[in-house]
Amino acid sequence: MVLITRSGQRDVVTAACPVALDLGLRPGMAAAHARALLSDLDVRGADRTADAAWLDRLALHAVRHWTPTASACDADGLWLDLTGTTHLFGGEDRFCRRVLRFLDRLGFTARIAIAATPGAAHALARFAGHTVIILPPRSEAQAIADLPLAALRLAGDTLATAGRFGLESIGDLYAMPRGPLAKRLGLKAVERLDQARGLVAEPIVPVTAFEEPRAERRLLEPIVTAEAINHVIGDLLTDLVHDLQGRRLGLRTAVLTCQRVDGIDQRIAVGTARATRDAKHLARMFAMRVERIDPGLGIEVMKLAAPRVEDLQPVALGSGLLDTQHTPDVAPLVDQLAGRAGEEALFRVSAIESDVPERAVRRMPPLATTAGWPAWRRPVRLLHRPELLTNVVALLPDHPPRRFSWRGRPYRVSAGEGPERIHGEWWRCSREMWAVRDYFMVETGGGDRFWLFRRGDGVDAPTGDLTWYLHGVFG
Repeated sequence: MVLITRSGQRDVVTAACPVALDLGLRPGMAAAHARALLSDLDVRGADRTADAAWLDRLALHAVRHWTPTASACDADGLWLDLTGTTHLFGGEDRFCRRVLRFLDRLGFTARIAIAATPGAAHALARFAGHTVIILPPRSEAQAIADLPLAALRLAGDTLATAGRFGLESIGDLYAMPRGPLAKRLGLKAVERLDQARGLVAEPIVPVTAFEEPRAERRLLEPIVTAEAINHVIGDLLTDLVHDLQGRRLGLRTAVLTCQRVDGIDQRIAVGTARATRDAKHLARMFAMRVERIDPGLGIEVMKLAAPRVEDLQPVALGSGLLDTQHTPDVAPLVDQLAGRAGEEALFRVSAIESDVPERAVRRMPPLATTAGWPAWRRPVRLLHRPELLTNVVALLPDHPPRRFSWRGRPYRVSAGEGPERIHGEWWRCSREMWAVRDYFMVETGGGDRFWLFRRGDGVDAPTGDLTWYLHGVFG
């Protein structure tokens, strides 16, 4: 089987199966010549669009899992910039083996070459004939000298011209002066030769998994006042919101970068509790933080980027014909409070399936949906950690304490209720296999109401050491 594509006025073989390769068919051969060599040849059309889509998917996978710089190369390969990344996978050789196993699971075969220049890696991977090649630094010229000129990615007419001059391998070009070489084969051939040997840089344009929404303003005159900065922020938000609307995205985090005339950048960022495209609301949030910007001698460039976005689809509004109550949107209020008090100051408390009180609650974002609360009575304020009580007098095993001291102050109990027995979670820790807590709700003579517990059931020693702790306060 071979795959063919239209090139000018003829069909050209673009790929061949292993059997066809063994019989002498090669990519670049005319389809009519291939049919003349093999009468029972299976010829199918190549789908370059689908091939390019697969390469883009592989490049995006490489960006997410292997290296931040990856790009599709020609129609059958990838370029990966492995600078500073292979040690994360155990070295270059182990990284290559890992990539080969990954591609094998997808049904692909591959050859990998690691070199200091993209041109040398491209040539060795396709023409050296080895599955994995790791080239030592500064040996590119020697490694590619015996490879054919086609390894330099030259055009077909350039290769035909080189054949007429008797030039067959890359090493044949080394001794030729640059002027005659450029005159005979063109400047592109000289450039490709220098790129492969590392004499001319060949940057890799990486594929990006997501193009970050951003807006930019270059100012004619530097600005220093808060009013001028807020005005430019409004213009940037208008452009950014227009971009977000086109993508149906909502902003969760926005970063403003102000470049001063002395080259120093000033940055401020805002975050929202819910995805939004409300430019006025975002402008108010930036206005609360604009005082953190030091304009210095003046700001000449301002950039606004949205590194974190979420899908924000249109929402159907009510017609108003029915008398239905709508829950007010508190997200703008949460953003305003978080801008003043800090993001850590706002939270909700949600229940977790656990019998141990300090494990039964957790903090959640202000707009998160919380789980239902159990029917057990619990104090309004639960201490982060239970605090040890001293001078405790109590009758064992099922009576609350008569008196105790907490934080250096003595208390006398006038009423008590309990115990509520809570066992340890043995599946979390082996030390809690036999652990027991007996909780009591007590009221002191001064009207204070506390939630106390005793470690142990008062009968079996393995259940606890009978020490008392205060864990919460009612009211």
